Amino acid sequence: MPLPKLPSRPAAILTFPSGEAARSKTRPPAKTAAPAAPAAPVSTVKPLTVQPELDGLKPQAAGAAAPAPAPVAAVRPARPAAAARKPKTRAEHAARKLFVLDTNVLLHDPSSLFRFEEHDIFLPMMTLEELDHQKKGMSEVARNARQVSRSLDALVHDAQQLDDGLELSALGNKDATGRLMFQTTAIHSTLPSDLPMGKADNQILGVVRALQEKFPQREVVLVSKDINMRLKARTLGMAAEDYYNDHVLEDTDLMYSGVMQLPEDFWNRHGKDVESWQQGGTTFYRVHGPLCSQFMVNQFVYFEGQMPLYAQVREVSGKTAVLATLRDYTHGKNNVWGITARNREQNFALNLLMNPDCDFVSLLGQAGTGKTLLALAAGITQVLETKRYTEIIMTRVTVPVGEDIGFLPGTEEEKMLPWMGALEDNLDVLNMGDGDGGDWGRAATMDLIRSRIKVKSLNFMRGRTFLNKYLIIDEAQNLTPKQMKTLVTRAGPGTKVVCLGNVAQIDTPYLTEGSSGLTFVVDRFKGWPHAGHVTLQRGERSRLADYAGDVL
Repeated sequence: MPLPKLPSRPAAILTFPSGEAARSKTRPPAKTAAPAAPAAPVSTVKPLTVQPELDGLKPQAAGAAAPAPAPVAAVRPARPAAAARKPKTRAEHAARKLFVLDTNVLLHDPSSLFRFEEHDIFLPMMTLEELDHQKKGMSEVARNARQVSRSLDALVHDAQQLDDGLELSALGNKDATGRLMFQTTAIHSTLPSDLPMGKADNQILGVVRALQEKFPQREVVLVSKDINMRLKARTLGMAAEDYYNDHVLEDTDLMYSGVMQLPEDFWNRHGKDVESWQQGGTTFYRVHGPLCSQFMVNQFVYFEGQMPLYAQVREVSGKTAVLATLRDYTHGKNNVWGITARNREQNFALNLLMNPDCDFVSLLGQAGTGKTLLALAAGITQVLETKRYTEIIMTRVTVPVGEDIGFLPGTEEEKMLPWMGALEDNLDVLNMGDGDGGDWGRAATMDLIRSRIKVKSLNFMRGRTFLNKYLIIDEAQNLTPKQMKTLVTRAGPGTKVVCLGNVAQIDTPYLTEGSSGLTFVVDRFKGWPHAGHVTLQRGERSRLADYAGDVL
């Protein structure tokens, strides 16, 4: 068989996509039949593509015949060589973290499987076992467990092999580009001998340790809502984190307060070309300046100086804002069911509560700031005097401060009355001012008020629709974001929702100040034209309560 002809140009001019010329170990022959063509400069030669059958070509031995070159017209677009792709793929793979999820994360947020973006998720067998134990019942935890199980079933439905993991984006969650991996084999790890391996938490810790040993180039992180679980992991040298996706704010000091104090040079910088007009008894100002872009719609601004200003932001457009003056509820002629505002923030709150265009109001503040009293006074006035709403519905989360006393007798409303001590206390305050009819008049007024106030339990809110109601959600800091959504979406036409709470008094397990449902709605509703928020600062209960709140 005759040998093929020698190549007409040296192999050294072949370049790869990296720009580095390929080197050949073959020695050039001493004599050639025809002179070789002059080699073109490397910079002017386009990268040539190695043929598929030559992808794994190794350097030829000395004296071996070189293959004939392919025609230039048949050259295909360049494709990176396998050796050039491996380092990049390995680096990308190492940059993706591997998160091991504890069961309480899935029970807290059923959609947490799809909240880790490009990173991978690992589910130990013990996590699946605990999910199976929690799926029975009608509680929120049981519903979440069943939802997680349905999501996992949909992911593994068409999978043939689970060892390599499953694409989390298979169900349409485009943000989740990582993979879901299960524990498919028994894992043996080296944990301290004094840790009992029969406990579920310790078995999950053993899985984390084994994954660290199996993937030393990757960062393996345990995600758990259990503080003690994270402490144990860190003492054993493992990375552990809380589940942060449900946190609206990292620091509650950054929470939207609904109130802004204007700087001393406000009128100097924003007082030029001010437009003012009156409409419906309210004075409006259109101001221009750099601070206007920081305003939120329905936010309260105040300036206490030579030209005092107490106003509410009605419109914001770039560096232009429209401010509206407020009604002064600190004056006795503007009292609300005999109640007047005692400080600046209470005046702001009453302006929101008495505004028919404001459908959602949230009031935050420590004990004694008057949240419940202001909400009840505004509700009773608009139900009995102006007839804007038909009745008041009050509800709250039944989380005890101490030990649970067991089941309570009676109907739904009778069972809720022990939880509504704040309602009774504030009704007594509101009824003290009605002294025209003596004791009989006060008793008749109290009966009338009670007939228009309904106390409902959260357990029976699903599926309801409230028409022209004044809904008060007390102790809203103990609600999860999902429960808060369930309640607020009950509002029908003409209904006003008022949320009251103090994020410093959270009693629900796994809820923090940053993940509370009250923090959630305050952050989501800010800037909406039909919602408002005020954080009450000063306590007005009594001098004893104020002093105790400061020093105790």
